[in-house]
Amino acid sequence: MADILHRIAVKTRDITAVHHTLTTLEGLRGWWTEDTTGEPGTVEGIIAFRFMAGGFDMRVKTVTQNLVEWEVVAGEPQWIGSVIRWELKQVDDYVVILFKHEGWKEATEFMHHCSTKWAIFLMSLKDLIEKLKGSPNPRDVKIDEIN
Repeated sequence: MADILHRIAVKTRDITAVHHTLTTLEGLRGWWTEDTTGEPGTVEGIIAFRFMAGGFDMRVKTVTQNLVEWEVVAGEPQWIGSVIRWELKQVDDYVVILFKHEGWKEATEFMHHCSTKWAIFLMSLKDLIEKLKGSPNPRDVKIDEIN
């Protein structure tokens, strides 16, 4: 199995603000995709994320102040069964996000694409907190013909 790993530090002393971007529709729509519905703050809730090229449904596995986890239950076959994990920790004037998209069955070219897009969207999350404006889909940086 293969995993996508990223680390980013968001300049804020408010870990709750970062948590909000992962556990509310308003937050998720502000950095990942504007077409988001569901129950992101509820364990066992389903969140539907839609993009121009398709979409994903996630089941919320864990929601605590320092950890948010989703399991992919519908969408791209390579994603189904994988887990998206967000660990948050306050370090001085920053909230450090340790991001992990784990459980890929194999490292494919699509995984390379997704790793780059995750990095772009993590920068969008950072901008949402630090500059009060993210770049969610459909206004995100496009990297190829897929998205």
